[in-house]
Amino acid sequence: MIITELRRNFHQITWDFKNGDEFWVLLSSDHHWDNPDCKRDMMKRHFDEAVKLNAPIIMVGDFFCAMQGKYDKRSDKSKLRPEHQTGKYLDSLVETAADWLKPYREHIAVIGHGNHETAIQTRHETNLIERLVERLNYGNPGRVHMGGYGGWLRLTCAHGGRKSHSSSVHGKYFHGSGGGGPVTKGTIQSQRQAVMFPDADFVVSGHVHEQYTICHMQERIDMLGNVRLREQWHVRLPTYKDEYKDGYGGWHVETGKGPKPLGAYWMRIRPVRDTKCINIGYDFIMAK
Repeated sequence: MIITELRRNFHQITWDFKNGDEFWVLLSSDHHWDNPDCKRDMMKRHFDEAVKLNAPIIMVGDFFCAMQGKYDKRSDKSKLRPEHQTGKYLDSLVETAADWLKPYREHIAVIGHGNHETAIQTRHETNLIERLVERLNYGNPGRVHMGGYGGWLRLTCAHGGRKSHSSSVHGKYFHGSGGGGPVTKGTIQSQRQAVMFPDADFVVSGHVHEQYTICHMQERIDMLGNVRLREQWHVRLPTYKDEYKDGYGGWHVETGKGPKPLGAYWMRIRPVRDTKCINIGYDFIMAK
């Protein structure tokens, strides 16, 4: 597995394969790692599985919660973990997160930005994701890549030999926007994204702490006038933060929000080479 930064928000992951090989990618979002409500045991289990599968880990925003700073109107000191009860709150988030993630840095491919990180940059003029990536790459430069609020992934399967063959699928990640809606759960946005990102084979979002996959069919035409139909998959990633618990109380419960799905998604990639080309099949499996 080789991870390459082609542009600041365009990253390529390449595997060399033989027929019968399967490859896995862990797609995750909205970890809110520093929040006491984060299910770190679940996250650790998924990340440990990624190591066993030699799977790259893609993180598409809101790794940090970072809401307990002095100038955040949402701050609640009861939501501070003991190690973050310090006079250098933001520094402590980066330092402790890097220590926790260090065993996985060989597999973390891209860490993107979410609205929680961009809010910190707006209020406090520091980029938590950039600081985290710098710390993870200390002594091992360039392994973990920083992504944007949105960006592109190229997943490439190459078959070696004297005449090397390769094929790719392209994914668009975008952390997300809006509130999702209690009824639509953000599915309307996927229809807009199907128009905005016509070159994406799949689109990955988070932000609203929901979980689903939706397929939009697209009609395309080539230079010879041939019409072909293709699937574009939209994946909404859940969260690792359990704000609902038993429904006893708190902001989440008091504002009428229900329990949210927890976990991530595995993307399973199954390339097959025939005499002319490489065909890449893939599907998405809930990581619980």
